[in-house]
Amino acid sequence: MGKVDPAAHGADRPLGLAVRRGLAGRCPRCGEGRLFRAYLKPVDACAACGEDMTPQRADDAPAYVTMLIVGHFTVAGIVAAEDLWPNSPVMLDAVVWTVFAAGASLLILPRVKGALIGYQWAMRMHGFGDVDREPT
Repeated sequence: MGKVDPAAHGADRPLGLAVRRGLAGRCPRCGEGRLFRAYLKPVDACAACGEDMTPQRADDAPAYVTMLIVGHFTVAGIVAAEDLWPNSPVMLDAVVWTVFAAGASLLILPRVKGALIGYQWAMRMHGFGDVDREPT
């Protein structure tokens, strides 16, 4: 296998831009087309530029990253709430923080998956680098 020039590796696929576009739910290549056709189901191809999205394989990574983010905010919130309201009912705390964690997870998960798909596309992972095409 030949060596890859790191400077040329992402020259036409800027990593930061691709991740930001994915985070916004847009095609990492053009930023115009939608990335998802359903809550977490990526489109087969971008409607605007035709980029094939079938090679993407985010697998469980978005869920792990989402749990990491939500877990940090939830635990920090629980500790802060315990300091502010030390005598609050335990059931109230349990309900509030369960609803917060579930809602935050549902809100963050598709954005994290989009960012990871953008990262994969920019780094030419999982088949995204098989064909170099000129932008349309």
